[in-house]
Formats: sequence, C-alpha cells, structure tokens
Amino acid sequence: MDEEVDWDREADNWVRWARTAGHDAYWQYRGAFFEVIVPAPGRRTVEVGCGEGRVARDLQERGHLVVAVDRSLKLLGYAKAADREGTYVQANGSRLPMSDASCDLVVAYNTLMDVADLPGTVAEVARILEPRGRFCVCVTHPLNDAGKFVGTEPGAVFEIAGSYFGRRRFEGTFERDGLSMTFRGWSSPLEEYVVAFERAGLLVEMIREPVPVATTGRYTAWHRIPMFLHARLIKP
Repeated sequence: MDEEVDWDREADNWVRWARTAGHDAYWQYRGAFFEVIVPAPGRRTVEVGCGEGRVARDLQERGHLVVAVDRSLKLLGYAKAADREGTYVQANGSRLPMSDASCDLVVAYNTLMDVADLPGTVAEVARILEPRGRFCVCVTHPLNDAGKFVGTEPGAVFEIAGSYFGRRRFEGTFERDGLSMTFRGWSSPLEEYVVAFERAGLLVEMIREPVPVATTGRYTAWHRIPMFLHARLIKP
C-alpha cells in the first residue's frame, strides 16, 4: 500500500497559507460547497482530514455539531488552539474511531486526494454513516489534475500532455504573495472515485463542477475548466 502523506512536514506553511484570508481557492469555492452540497445540520457531522480546522469551523458556524479527524498531530494542535471548544481526534481515515451508524453526515474537503487507501477510507465513511446519511466531498477535479494551462492569459490553452487514466503520485511547490506551500498526494480519474463509492454502497445524489466567485484575475481561466469537483453521496 502507498505511504500516507505526511502533513506534519508542511503544517506551519499550510497554516499560513490557509489562514491568510482570500489567499487560496478555498475562499472562491467554499460558498458553492456549503450552500449547495452540504445539507442542513443533523445530529452529528464528522469531518475526515480536518487539517488546521477551517472547514470544521465553517461547519460549526452553520450549526453543525462537528467531530473532526486528522492524522497530523501538529495540524490538530493548530485546530484546537483556534477552536478550544471543538472536538478534534487523531485518526487515520481508513480506521475511524467511531461506531457503526454513529453520524448522519461526513465531510471530506480536499482530503481524498491525500489518503493512501481511498477504497478503505470511503468504506469507513459508509460504515459510520447511518442509513440515509450523506457523504459530502470536494476533490481537485480529475481534469485539472491531468493537465495544465499553457500560459497565464485568460484564453490560454489547457493541455493534457500525458494520460488522464490511472492513479499517480503528485508533488508540487507553489509560491504566491510571499507564501510557499508544497502539496503531495495522488491524482485519480473520476472513475476511481466513483468505483470506491460503488463498492462502499454509496449512491451519487449530486455532482457539481463549481466556478470561482471571481471573474477576473488569476481565476478567469477557471470559468472554462473546472478546478474542483463537488459531490454528495447517500447511504441507502
């Protein structure tokens, strides 16, 4: 099995990157996720891969009772410091410390790309969901992962130089406005995600390809090619 991504290595950089308001794409796409994909609060929401906690905090602001899980002790420390009343637990997504049918909503926001065992993690989500429970997901769009814009102008060509198919490792360092962040994980075609959902017995209830809020600047081109894929699954 592939080795898990070690987020402790980038924890300090990620906190600076994620907590600088408006800095990354989260601020452009979170409205579409919370307003369209995430259902109204129920009895318990579990977030898988909470990182420094910004999604958990946004869920709580919307009335969710959240239990947030992450592998990284360093990121959990940051999350707890920012939200002392929140519940944050160290665990691997493929071995969640919750009992069967113990929640009605699970959220994985840009974390399924980081897990070594994608089918195992999705199966664990299905296990802890009660019947009719939902699984809300955001991932980097598989098309985005497969290619890149050749240039920075709004009409730049989007090119897939290799193959769209197959799961592959990725690593890339990005620098912007004095901040630097190295992302590591896996790129997967759409079919790989859907097969994991199928095998876990989850049904697709909703799929969206959101566009950014901004219509100018560096997000202009992302009105032509989707940056993220949003999905809501239901446990029958």
